[in-house]
Amino acid sequence: MLSQQTPDLTEARNQSVPLEDYDLFAADRPLAEALEREGAGWARERAHRLGAIAGSAEIQQAGRDANAFKPQFRPFDRYGHRIDEVDYHPAYHRFMALAVEHELHALPWREAREGAHVARAALFMTLSRAEPGHGCPISMTYSIVPALRATPELAAVWEPRLTATTYDPALRPGKASAIAGMAMTEKQGGSDVRANITVAEPDGDGWRITGHKWFCSAPMSDLFLMLAQTDDGLSCFAVPRLLPDGTRNPIRIQRLKDKLGNWSNASSEIELHGVHGDLVGEPGRGVATIIEMVAHTRLDCVLGSTAGMRTAVEQAIHHARHRAAFGRLLIEQPLMRAVLADLAIESEAATVTAMRLARAYDESARDERALLFKRLATAVAKYWICKRGPGHAAEAMECLGGNGYTEEWPLARVYREQPLLSIWEGSGNVIALDVLRAMTRTPAAVEVFLDEVALAAGADPRLDAHVERVRRELADPEQLEPRARRVVEAMALALQGSLLVRHAPAAVADAFCASRLAGDGGQAYGTLPPSVDVEAILERHAPAV
Repeated sequence: MLSQQTPDLTEARNQSVPLEDYDLFAADRPLAEALEREGAGWARERAHRLGAIAGSAEIQQAGRDANAFKPQFRPFDRYGHRIDEVDYHPAYHRFMALAVEHELHALPWREAREGAHVARAALFMTLSRAEPGHGCPISMTYSIVPALRATPELAAVWEPRLTATTYDPALRPGKASAIAGMAMTEKQGGSDVRANITVAEPDGDGWRITGHKWFCSAPMSDLFLMLAQTDDGLSCFAVPRLLPDGTRNPIRIQRLKDKLGNWSNASSEIELHGVHGDLVGEPGRGVATIIEMVAHTRLDCVLGSTAGMRTAVEQAIHHARHRAAFGRLLIEQPLMRAVLADLAIESEAATVTAMRLARAYDESARDERALLFKRLATAVAKYWICKRGPGHAAEAMECLGGNGYTEEWPLARVYREQPLLSIWEGSGNVIALDVLRAMTRTPAAVEVFLDEVALAAGADPRLDAHVERVRRELADPEQLEPRARRVVEAMALALQGSLLVRHAPAAVADAFCASRLAGDGGQAYGTLPPSVDVEAILERHAPAV
């Protein structure tokens, strides 16, 4: 006969508690330090305000709601009129309003001050932690401005609306604000946009565009950048959803994409039935025109992946501090501690890289070397950090066990989001080849990149040895394309190692160099060498809740 009392089946014991009602920004010590170091200390209070909002129980619930209730496509109204509308849950609009109010879509264009891109990067990552899907249209709105400036008369019309700090999702004449989207890829070409078959023909005061787009992000946006073929070659066009006379541009949504993740945000296939568009930049120079927009959206891919890593680390550590197994809390068990510390190292390496990259965007307008660094380092960081995101999220989910795999817990959403950031704006091969292209076209960028890495020269022999291997790889021109991924990975690790050695606590920098550069770690997370100061790393990354 059992001696124990009958268990109370209504009580849930040995479970962690919700991680909410805390300042997300303050809890992220590497991010808070980087904000100061990279020149945006003036935005500290702003970041804390948004961090408290994003970490509140109310906004955390809104993040769940925005993803639980996916956008719905309504091709017709009840009378049979074609309307091509997408309905979003109110929680999605709440995140859009928060992002616009806090200038995540336009801070560097509204405030021409030192560190504006750095401040915006920290704010973008902070709100993305609560709900990442809304970051897509916010990123495109932020990124479209430098592209539009190639045609000043267009910028004069649209930039005041794109940088307004009020969010209005309605489609109506005279609206003072605007959100931007893009539609570049087509079904026959994908990343090879030069294979596009959509055509644009001059028509009075503008152009008429006919064709299709396989991916149109955020189809309820007010303005889109699109590529189309003209007699001069592939060109870039600004396409409004509402024409000046108040009628709708004939952009026809065919369907919404049924995506793995990014559920709160709609992505669509569209047909263009003679839609009106305005030329942006020079005819035949479409790719060159959008390249600045692409650079900024690639930066945001890095920021988004980094934010997801931070969420994964916080959730895993928080769970381990509350959950017991085999007689001890998980956080007390050596093998779990090794996994958590390894995840934290990856997160901090991504954070210091993302924020250093954001500073290059601030400096590039006045410094040629910063411009060269920005060009190469954006692609290097986009490749590696976004590539590391999915595996990082998967390991964090394992820390939570079965709970981590359920949609009620936030890591499932992080896991589904991370592959998007590796694919969007160029998947692995596209980005690796873009690094080679940048090195070929602007060889000076390689030296600027290596000069940045060399700022840590002599501080750690493992880093020095790795940098020497990178130099040998870059000096060997034979069969460079098949080696592109290996070369870019090595460059990324060199940059991360240099930044951590210079700016991170010794425990983090030592662990990174030992496990990532010297080969003392294994292939999976949690295989750190015994010398690593796990306690110091966990203390640094644990949320103070």
